Amino acid sequence: MTAQTEPANSEKTESPGVPVWDVGVRLFHWLFVAAVTFSIATGLTGGLWQMDWHMRSGYLIVGLIIFRLIWGVAGGRHARFVNFLKGPVTVIRYAVDFIRRCDAHTTGHNPLGGWSVVLILLAVGAQAGTGLFANDDIFIKGPLADLVGKDMSDVLTAWHLSLKYLVWGLIALHLSAIAAHWLRGENLVPPMLHGRKTGIDPATADGGPRWISLALAAIVAAALVYWILSLGVVAE
Repeated sequence: MTAQTEPANSEKTESPGVPVWDVGVRLFHWLFVAAVTFSIATGLTGGLWQMDWHMRSGYLIVGLIIFRLIWGVAGGRHARFVNFLKGPVTVIRYAVDFIRRCDAHTTGHNPLGGWSVVLILLAVGAQAGTGLFANDDIFIKGPLADLVGKDMSDVLTAWHLSLKYLVWGLIALHLSAIAAHWLRGENLVPPMLHGRKTGIDPATADGGPRWISLALAAIVAAALVYWILSLGVVAE
């Protein structure tokens, strides 16, 4: 008897997945995570050099948020706000289905995740923005503090210190949602690294890299941050 072998074409091969997250979304996501984490660490640690770097990371955060706003219009299919921000009925229906464990995997952000992105951008943006006008009454002050005067700077400093709790809460909810999806068998982290998802309709795939749009969005964001900071130089 001769051993029977399976034809080569019968070997199972795993699908590489469908491209979903473009390079702009992934770069923004991980740079944003790193910058926010660094800002929290340096803000809690204190100290002169830590606060210097805290301010620099704040400038980076402002630039990243500006970039994400631009990319929400000019980015890939699943990066655009118009494609993942849903109305209240859809959001509530998804939340109920998720609790009942009958929710379907979505290609891009799910209805709850889409609004989570916006809330985090708004909260972190508000904290970074107020930080530009803040002061510590000793050595450190934001680059735009002189534009509004000491009294208003003190008010914005108080908001800057208070908003961190909102940011921490939203981060905790975001991480909890990631953990909940993982427990349901959907790991959201790898797709944000390589950009691909499995088990979804190939017709929902995103297009190829938009390198020119990416470069232009980054340049515009950097230029706007430079312009914002220059306002403080003029005020001095």
